[in-house]
Amino acid sequence: MDHKREIDRRIARERIEILLKLAKEAFSKDRTLAKRYVTIARKIAAKCNVRIPAEYKRFICRECGDLLVPGVNCRVRTRSLGGTRVVITCLTCGAQRRYPATREKGLKRKRGEELSKDQGR
Repeated sequence: MDHKREIDRRIARERIEILLKLAKEAFSKDRTLAKRYVTIARKIAAKCNVRIPAEYKRFICRECGDLLVPGVNCRVRTRSLGGTRVVITCLTCGAQRRYPATREKGLKRKRGEELSKDQGR
């Protein structure tokens, strides 16, 4: 039984990826179709208890379910109150999402290595 559930979850992840890629492609031609793809992907994720990948999840509005495309139907800003944050505002419904703005680990390591080389001179 457990094996079947894992297979179902893997298939669900694949379908979610496909639907969200289709939503990205369809957005410029037909926004309602793109929204429908996102809705179906969210339903599959909920039913199969699978997470939507973070790179897609950040660009789906929680309130209206639209696919968010920066500069088209959402605004992306950085704020530095206390700590640097990224604020994504949906221009359709006005909902805001805030994320901490952190550098990638590889970038931190590279800069740390460069600084240590410079100090050794």
